[in-house]
Amino acid sequence: MLSAADIRAAAQSRVRWELLVNLVRKDLKVKYKNSALGFLWSLANPLLYLVVFDLVFSVFLKSNVPYFAVMFMSGLLVWNFFNLSTLSATGVVVGSANLVRKVRFPRVVLPLASVGFAAVHFVLQILVFFVFLLAFYRAFIGPQLLLLVPALAVVIVFTIAMALLVSSLNVRYRDTEHLLEIALLAWFWLTPIVYPVSRVQGELVPRHLFWAFMANPMTAVVTSLQRAIYRYPVVVSGGQPVKVLATGGYGFYLKWLGVAGVTSLVLLAAGLVIFRRMQADFAEEL
Repeated sequence: MLSAADIRAAAQSRVRWELLVNLVRKDLKVKYKNSALGFLWSLANPLLYLVVFDLVFSVFLKSNVPYFAVMFMSGLLVWNFFNLSTLSATGVVVGSANLVRKVRFPRVVLPLASVGFAAVHFVLQILVFFVFLLAFYRAFIGPQLLLLVPALAVVIVFTIAMALLVSSLNVRYRDTEHLLEIALLAWFWLTPIVYPVSRVQGELVPRHLFWAFMANPMTAVVTSLQRAIYRYPVVVSGGQPVKVLATGGYGFYLKWLGVAGVTSLVLLAAGLVIFRRMQADFAEEL
């Protein structure tokens, strides 16, 4: 039999969940209100990136990576999820100042709603991407797709942790939003999305610095997703073998996903502590 405390906790969880779902639904309606194409606009950004980068690195600056678009999109879509979630979460508490000052509710749902909003777009984009793969790159079908499960789990935890941190810090330190935009731009280029991780591995392994590059949680996630979808670490181009992804078997990717997972959990714990401590002053700061 459930105790009164258990019943109360279950009721509070249900209220938080319903509030979170309603906030995500509201954001989606506001985003695409009076839009003829609706959610199809969420595909415009990745499709533009796909066309531009595929043109540049397949025609003008040849990367010698067969099916470059597959490798590129495998990393870009998950990066877009992380980037949109984090940027949206940064200003979500400040943007909801009137609500925060006047209504008592669990403030933690605000940054979580930003992650949920980005997650809806990510799911739509990844479904379209898989339709593209079924038409043009059926080699992605295989047991390596199981890497998607730990990779997506890690990026969700890491993204939530970052959303909690930046949303709370931006209330007191308004420069957080501007600094984050610059940091994410640099972060994008420090993550092997546009270029293959094999080139970085070749340069940094002799210097014993490759571990520092892989310690970036988004690098572990992106390379694992590329391994899950692009499938082959070494491909043949022009009769010559071309190393595209990091070699070392699945153990290499699981190892770095494990490191990223531990980092994400530590960051999540820190984010929850900081958010809970700072939320008491949200009304005054706003």
